[in-house]
Amino acid sequence: MRISEKRAQKKREEILKSALAIVNKKGYEGTTMEEIAAGLLMTKGSLYYYFKNKDDLIFQCHNFVLSKAVKEHEQCLQAESVESAEETLTKMIQIHMHYALHEKESFNLIIEPQKAYKAEYLEPVLQLRRHYAGLFDEIIERGVGSGEFTVQEPVIFRQFILGGLNWVQQWVKSRGRLAYDEITDLFVKYILKILK
Repeated sequence: MRISEKRAQKKREEILKSALAIVNKKGYEGTTMEEIAAGLLMTKGSLYYYFKNKDDLIFQCHNFVLSKAVKEHEQCLQAESVESAEETLTKMIQIHMHYALHEKESFNLIIEPQKAYKAEYLEPVLQLRRHYAGLFDEIIERGVGSGEFTVQEPVIFRQFILGGLNWVQQWVKSRGRLAYDEITDLFVKYILKILK
Protein backbone atom coordinates (compact mmCIF):
# COMPACT_ATOMS: atom_id res chain seq x y z
CA MET A 1 0.00 0.00 0.00
CA ARG A 2 1.36 3.40 -0.98
CA ILE A 3 1.86 6.20 1.54
CA SER A 4 -0.97 8.24 0.00
CA GLU A 5 -3.32 5.25 0.32
CA LYS A 6 -2.31 4.76 3.97
CA ARG A 7 -2.99 8.43 4.68
CA ALA A 8 -6.40 8.23 3.00
CA GLN A 9 -7.26 5.09 4.98
CA LYS A 10 -6.16 6.72 8.22
CA LYS A 11 -8.26 9.81 7.44
CA ARG A 12 -11.29 7.65 6.62
CA GLU A 13 -10.97 5.92 10.01
CA GLU A 14 -10.63 9.29 11.74
CA ILE A 15 -13.83 10.46 10.03
CA LEU A 16 -15.64 7.24 10.93
CA LYS A 17 -14.67 7.52 14.60
CA SER A 18 -15.79 11.14 14.73
CA ALA A 19 -19.05 10.32 12.94
CA LEU A 20 -19.68 7.38 15.30
CA ALA A 21 -19.35 9.67 18.31
CA ILE A 22 -21.99 11.98 16.84
CA VAL A 23 -24.29 9.11 15.74
CA ASN A 24 -24.07 7.56 19.22
CA LYS A 25 -24.93 10.92 20.77
CA LYS A 26 -27.62 12.18 18.38
CA GLY A 27 -28.83 9.14 16.47
CA TYR A 28 -28.92 8.58 12.72
CA GLU A 29 -31.52 11.25 11.97
CA GLY A 30 -29.83 13.87 14.16
CA THR A 31 -26.44 13.45 12.51
CA THR A 32 -25.51 15.83 9.70
CA MET A 33 -22.55 15.92 7.35
CA GLU A 34 -21.97 19.54 8.41
CA GLU A 35 -21.60 18.56 12.05
CA ILE A 36 -19.24 15.69 11.25
CA ALA A 37 -17.11 17.98 9.09
CA ALA A 38 -17.05 20.71 11.76
CA GLY A 39 -15.92 18.23 14.40
CA LEU A 40 -12.93 17.35 12.23
CA LEU A 41 -12.23 20.95 11.18
CA MET A 42 -13.00 19.98 7.59
CA THR A 43 -15.36 21.38 5.02
CA LYS A 44 -18.51 19.42 4.22
CA GLY A 45 -17.21 19.10 0.65
CA SER A 46 -14.02 17.42 1.89
CA LEU A 47 -16.10 14.57 3.36
CA TYR A 48 -17.36 13.75 -0.12
CA TYR A 49 -13.81 12.90 -1.14
CA TYR A 50 -14.00 9.95 1.27
CA PHE A 51 -17.72 9.11 1.25
CA LYS A 52 -20.39 9.45 -1.45
CA ASN A 53 -23.09 10.83 0.86
CA LYS A 54 -24.51 10.53 4.36
CA ASP A 55 -25.95 7.07 3.64
CA ASP A 56 -22.52 5.84 2.57
CA LEU A 57 -20.88 7.35 5.66
CA ILE A 58 -23.45 5.84 8.04
CA PHE A 59 -23.14 2.47 6.30
CA GLN A 60 -19.35 2.61 6.69
CA CYS A 61 -19.75 3.56 10.38
CA HIS A 62 -22.02 0.59 11.01
CA ASN A 63 -19.76 -1.71 9.00
CA PHE A 64 -16.72 -0.46 10.93
CA VAL A 65 -18.33 -1.21 14.32
CA LEU A 66 -19.97 -4.50 13.37
CA SER A 67 -16.79 -5.75 11.68
CA LYS A 68 -14.85 -5.08 14.89
CA ALA A 69 -17.46 -7.01 16.88
CA VAL A 70 -17.34 -9.90 14.37
CA LYS A 71 -13.56 -10.05 14.62
CA GLU A 72 -13.70 -10.20 18.43
CA HIS A 73 -16.27 -13.02 18.32
CA GLU A 74 -14.20 -14.95 15.78
CA GLN A 75 -11.15 -14.61 18.04
CA CYS A 76 -13.18 -16.02 20.95
CA LEU A 77 -14.29 -18.99 18.87
CA GLN A 78 -10.74 -19.72 17.72
CA ALA A 79 -8.98 -19.17 21.05
CA GLU A 80 -7.03 -22.25 22.08
CA SER A 81 -7.03 -21.28 25.76
CA VAL A 82 -10.82 -21.43 26.02
CA GLU A 83 -11.82 -24.72 27.58
CA SER A 84 -15.57 -24.75 27.19
CA ALA A 85 -18.46 -23.53 25.08
CA GLU A 86 -19.81 -21.89 28.23
CA GLU A 87 -16.70 -19.74 28.63
CA THR A 88 -16.73 -18.79 24.97
CA LEU A 89 -20.43 -17.87 24.99
CA THR A 90 -19.88 -15.84 28.16
CA LYS A 91 -17.20 -13.79 26.39
CA MET A 92 -19.40 -13.38 23.32
CA ILE A 93 -22.30 -12.10 25.41
CA GLN A 94 -19.95 -9.65 27.13
CA ILE A 95 -18.66 -8.42 23.77
CA HIS A 96 -22.17 -8.01 22.38
CA MET A 97 -23.33 -6.14 25.46
CA HIS A 98 -20.32 -3.83 25.28
CA TYR A 99 -21.18 -2.81 21.73
CA ALA A 100 -24.92 -2.66 22.41
CA LEU A 101 -24.39 -0.32 25.37
CA HIS A 102 -21.35 1.71 24.32
CA GLU A 103 -21.88 1.93 20.54
CA LYS A 104 -25.63 2.07 20.92
CA GLU A 105 -26.83 4.01 17.89
CA SER A 106 -24.41 2.66 15.32
CA PHE A 107 -24.75 -0.92 16.58
CA ASN A 108 -28.52 -0.51 16.81
CA LEU A 109 -28.72 -0.31 13.01
CA ILE A 110 -28.20 -4.10 12.99
CA ILE A 111 -31.68 -4.58 14.46
CA GLU A 112 -33.73 -3.01 11.65
CA PRO A 113 -31.31 -2.19 8.83
CA GLN A 114 -34.12 -1.93 6.28
CA LYS A 115 -35.24 1.29 8.00
CA ALA A 116 -31.81 2.91 7.77
CA TYR A 117 -30.38 1.68 4.47
CA LYS A 118 -31.37 1.86 0.85
CA ALA A 119 -31.05 -1.19 -1.41
CA GLU A 120 -27.45 -0.43 -2.33
CA TYR A 121 -26.32 -0.86 1.28
CA LEU A 122 -28.96 -3.19 2.64
CA GLU A 123 -27.69 -6.52 1.28
CA PRO A 124 -24.09 -6.06 2.54
CA VAL A 125 -25.47 -5.15 5.98
CA LEU A 126 -27.79 -8.16 6.02
CA GLN A 127 -24.94 -10.43 4.92
CA LEU A 128 -22.68 -9.23 7.74
CA ARG A 129 -25.57 -9.53 10.16
CA ARG A 130 -26.18 -13.16 9.09
CA HIS A 131 -22.49 -13.92 9.57
CA TYR A 132 -22.61 -12.31 13.03
CA ALA A 133 -25.64 -14.40 14.04
CA GLY A 134 -23.96 -17.51 12.63
CA LEU A 135 -21.10 -17.10 15.12
CA PHE A 136 -23.61 -17.49 17.95
CA ASP A 137 -25.11 -20.52 16.18
CA GLU A 138 -21.62 -22.03 16.04
CA ILE A 139 -20.95 -21.73 19.77
CA ILE A 140 -24.41 -22.95 20.77
CA GLU A 141 -24.06 -25.98 18.48
CA ARG A 142 -20.58 -26.61 19.89
CA GLY A 143 -22.04 -26.58 23.41
CA VAL A 144 -24.84 -28.95 22.40
CA GLY A 145 -22.29 -31.28 20.80
CA SER A 146 -20.11 -31.32 23.93
CA GLY A 147 -23.11 -31.87 26.20
CA GLU A 148 -22.75 -28.49 27.96
CA PHE A 149 -26.02 -27.14 26.51
CA THR A 150 -29.28 -29.01 26.17
CA VAL A 151 -31.35 -26.82 23.81
CA GLN A 152 -33.10 -28.62 20.96
CA GLU A 153 -33.35 -25.70 18.51
CA PRO A 154 -30.01 -23.81 18.53
CA VAL A 155 -31.09 -21.25 15.91
CA ILE A 156 -34.26 -20.34 17.79
CA PHE A 157 -32.30 -20.07 21.00
CA ARG A 158 -29.77 -17.79 19.27
CA GLN A 159 -32.66 -15.56 18.22
CA PHE A 160 -33.83 -15.56 21.82
CA ILE A 161 -30.35 -14.56 23.05
CA LEU A 162 -29.71 -11.82 20.50
CA GLY A 163 -33.28 -10.51 20.82
CA GLY A 164 -32.80 -10.10 24.58
CA LEU A 165 -29.32 -8.62 24.25
CA ASN A 166 -30.43 -6.13 21.60
CA TRP A 167 -33.54 -5.07 23.50
CA VAL A 168 -31.37 -3.89 26.41
CA GLN A 169 -30.85 -0.69 24.43
CA GLN A 170 -34.53 0.14 24.85
CA TRP A 171 -34.63 0.11 28.62
CA VAL A 172 -31.16 0.45 30.11
CA LYS A 173 -30.14 3.85 31.48
CA SER A 174 -26.56 4.99 31.94
CA ARG A 175 -27.44 6.19 35.46
CA GLY A 176 -29.78 3.35 36.34
CA ARG A 177 -29.86 1.25 39.49
CA LEU A 178 -27.41 -1.31 38.03
CA ALA A 179 -24.09 -0.65 36.33
CA TYR A 180 -23.56 -1.96 32.79
CA ASP A 181 -21.24 -4.71 34.07
CA GLU A 182 -23.85 -5.88 36.58
CA ILE A 183 -26.51 -6.04 33.86
CA THR A 184 -24.14 -8.01 31.62
CA ASP A 185 -23.36 -10.46 34.44
CA LEU A 186 -27.07 -11.06 35.00
CA PHE A 187 -27.65 -11.71 31.29
CA VAL A 188 -24.77 -14.22 31.25
CA LYS A 189 -26.09 -15.96 34.38
CA TYR A 190 -29.67 -16.31 33.14
CA ILE A 191 -28.80 -17.28 29.55
CA LEU A 192 -26.43 -20.01 30.71
CA LYS A 193 -29.01 -21.26 33.20
CA ILE A 194 -31.61 -21.65 30.44
CA LEU A 195 -29.12 -23.35 28.09
CA LYS A 196 -28.41 -26.06 30.65
